[in-house]
Amino acid sequence: MENALACVNEIISNYILIAVLLAAAFYFTFITRGVQFGMIGEMFRLLADSGRRHDAHPNAGRHRTVSSFQAFMISLASRVGTGNLAGVATAIALGGPGAIFWMWIIALLGAASAFVESTLGQLYKVHGEKSYMGGPAYYIMKGIGSRAWAVTFAILITITFGFAFNSVQANTIADAFGNTFGTDSLWVAVVLAALTSVIIWGGIQSIARFSAVVVPVMALGYIILAVIIIVLNFRAFPHVLKMIFENAFGFEQALGGGVGMALIMGIKRGLFSNEAGEGSTPNAAATADVSHPAKQGLIQALGVFTDTLVMCTCTAFIILCSGVAYGPGNADGIVLTQTAIDSALGYSGIGSVFVSVAIFFFAFTSIVANYYYGETNLLFIRRSKVLIGVYRIAVAAMVFIGGIASLGFVWGFADITMALMTFCNIAAITVLGKYAVRCLKDYKEQRRQGKDPVYRSSTIAEIADKTECWK
Repeated sequence: MENALACVNEIISNYILIAVLLAAAFYFTFITRGVQFGMIGEMFRLLADSGRRHDAHPNAGRHRTVSSFQAFMISLASRVGTGNLAGVATAIALGGPGAIFWMWIIALLGAASAFVESTLGQLYKVHGEKSYMGGPAYYIMKGIGSRAWAVTFAILITITFGFAFNSVQANTIADAFGNTFGTDSLWVAVVLAALTSVIIWGGIQSIARFSAVVVPVMALGYIILAVIIIVLNFRAFPHVLKMIFENAFGFEQALGGGVGMALIMGIKRGLFSNEAGEGSTPNAAATADVSHPAKQGLIQALGVFTDTLVMCTCTAFIILCSGVAYGPGNADGIVLTQTAIDSALGYSGIGSVFVSVAIFFFAFTSIVANYYYGETNLLFIRRSKVLIGVYRIAVAAMVFIGGIASLGFVWGFADITMALMTFCNIAAITVLGKYAVRCLKDYKEQRRQGKDPVYRSSTIAEIADKTECWK
């Protein structure tokens, strides 16, 4: 079974997906005139001002219960997890240090894709029972008019995030605790399934509050640890940078096929981590209470930088500064990260304990955020409390299975479903991207006039009837 998955995964993820992602990233960078570079200052300003739940929009305060900051944290909770600690380690082990360079590239360019998809998520959002709802399924249906396409995406994201990615997160937690404490994976799986059930039955408000508290604290703690390790091993830092760039472009690596593997692993694991263009973050972005769609688009683009340029880079520098062996025959995944921290700090066991605790919170917040992506898409297919109840039980079951399943099978399944949903989303935002660009132009014009930008459905008259939340 794993061999069959590996063959399919190699064709789809190693070649087709990478070409599509890079083409889309370049295209959206071009049509937005490099929004991810030219408006980075505005992104930080918006993030600093995003804690308010209701803003200047004339309809603010009605039916909306998730702030811009909380929506950002839900998406960051999904991004910051296994991909940052285990995924980066796997990329280095299989692709070499050069994989990190390609992670940086896909993040820098892919942030434009993240802006477009999240802006569209806001533009085409709808009223839910307690908060806004939206995402690719909604903008495919309302913007393109194809329910079959929208339902296909909704099914794929539910499988990918609710089941496949949550299995990966649970698998990594179980692996980390088993390596550190010798804990039986069966018991870890049972506890994770139980905790997941408690949180997800609380709904989006529960998920938002949980993510807004846990994610910033754990992210800051991990960044501080990385800085300490870099300072303690500062003499190795120049060599680490040299390794990254040499492995990404070096002549010897090119002869041995190392550059290609670095590129493949960097982009694959980079996408799993930052989710740019994948179609996941628009589901969280759509819940935000903002006065203009471009606001949340800019904030979500900043999330790509936060995830890859900060969190993934921290793990890369920890591993490469430590001097531990990586590659075939050596530690891989979360165990490699744990071993590297122990080696870098010079105290056996510290890294294992810290990473086990960190990965529990990172991966667990990812599990509950991933669950929400599936829920909002199931509600798009059919508004049924029974269906949602069954889904919640199935998610808890998949978390349990992920905790005891083999790592190779789990990663292979996740890669394939991730690629398929990405194809669906990239095609949709390529068709609808012009509206995100027009939102951006309107936002810039209002900012030039010294206003706090406010969007109304009449701004883009031809889709006014499809953007009823902005009347």
